[in-house]
Amino acid sequence: MNKLVHQKEFGIALVVILLSILLTVLSPVFLTPGNILDILKANSVLGILAVGMTLIVITGGIDVSVAAVTAAVTVIIGKLAVTIGSSTSSLLAIFIIAPLAGACFGFINGLLIAKTKIPPIVASLGTMSIISGLTLYVTNGDYVNSSMLPKGFLQFSDFKIGGVSILILIFLLAAIFTWFLLKYLTMGRDILSFGGNPVSAMRVGINSTKVQLFVYTYMGLLAGIAGIVQTAYNKGVDPNGFSGFELTVIAAVVLGGANIMGGSGSILGTVLGTLLLGIMQNGLILAKINTFWQDVFVGLIILIAVSYDVIKRKRADKSLAKVEVEA
Repeated sequence: MNKLVHQKEFGIALVVILLSILLTVLSPVFLTPGNILDILKANSVLGILAVGMTLIVITGGIDVSVAAVTAAVTVIIGKLAVTIGSSTSSLLAIFIIAPLAGACFGFINGLLIAKTKIPPIVASLGTMSIISGLTLYVTNGDYVNSSMLPKGFLQFSDFKIGGVSILILIFLLAAIFTWFLLKYLTMGRDILSFGGNPVSAMRVGINSTKVQLFVYTYMGLLAGIAGIVQTAYNKGVDPNGFSGFELTVIAAVVLGGANIMGGSGSILGTVLGTLLLGIMQNGLILAKINTFWQDVFVGLIILIAVSYDVIKRKRADKSLAKVEVEA
């Protein structure tokens, strides 16, 4: 029990529970099954992207192009739908090409970072600008509405299993698979080792290039899947719909307890961080607070979470130094 209490995920889960209790008192609508499912569905894209970002943050990297990649993939989906038309082949093409396109964008980021040694934030800022510019050039900022999407795709977006939307299930499957990868597969252990101490990891034979290429390509793949989920959720394509969304993704990862400097992070923590952001936004909507204030609250929460983490780490380092001196 003592070990459980000292885990990061326990603290985040406690905040989620306390916030839920508060919102239930303020609004009886909050804790209804319909509202909970709505929160999860509305934050499925955020959750999928945050799960991929967790692996990158663990390696000490960052990918600020993730929102631009997702927007580009939604545009590719829209173009496919318009070009091929409403048929079974168009639906199949969307589900194959969207993740592959996302993975290609991610692979380019991985190449720039792993091979040319460009700092992750610089490389992904550059690709973000290029991808965003190309997306707006191709679309001219035009919106693709539901009438242009295949009927099969629109039916897919409404599909449910046991009363739970397929979009939520995709998010949960992405989280479970990534957790399994991180915990049980060799690549997952390499990611954790590389993030903990890159020099030591390379000395024991871990291929740093392979690890970095993998995490950025995997992020791109998940961005492609998130593009499908976003298009299905909106039943349309908005080329400008992801402006600034990369900050929310990073916020979910940081709130989930991942060290922004690398070395630690967990999928469970990220899922809880995503849930915390979703609950906060839902609470603000139920409280009828202006949507512009949501960004202010999210920013404050990030600052508090990161400050708390930095203070805790400094205390831990001081404590460790004291033990070493006494020894």
